Amino acid sequence: MGSYFSAWKLELDRLRSKGLSPFSIRNEMVQIHCIELVFLALVLFLFGLKSMILFITASVLGILLLESVNYIEHYGLGRRIREDGSFVKTLHCHSWNSDHVLSRILLFELSRHSDHHYKASKKYQVLNHHDESPQMPTGYAGMIILALFPPLWFKVMHPILNLEEQRFPELVKAM
Repeated sequence: MGSYFSAWKLELDRLRSKGLSPFSIRNEMVQIHCIELVFLALVLFLFGLKSMILFITASVLGILLLESVNYIEHYGLGRRIREDGSFVKTLHCHSWNSDHVLSRILLFELSRHSDHHYKASKKYQVLNHHDESPQMPTGYAGMIILALFPPLWFKVMHPILNLEEQRFPELVKAM
């Protein structure tokens, strides 16, 4: 949910900087929500109530999965802030890596997320594994299940996070 509210804040800041009202037709968040409502009405009209409910359910599950993966990929890893207030360059150590074969195949190399941070312009098909990146203890499926049980998640991840913080001076614990 943090990403959603952050998007609203960014959009309101953008509108304010242009002297526009948050209720302006130029509010892109409002535009997107209107498009979503029209799309839902179209699904309802064309396919019925049951299909619309299934569509909403699939959407909610997709959002929860996306947010879970984002949480897992970046948990506890932050970038240091320089004296001038800017962040240090994003490196491979600023996200978790996983070289588990099943995750690699099913998620199209998403498990090599740290290489994406290191070189964001790289295509997902050619992302590399970095042994020196923080390593997830399991593949993504195991990490998602682990994240469903916060006490267990913290018990497993905090010792690993402490070791990674010692290995990488560029990291700052972000929890």
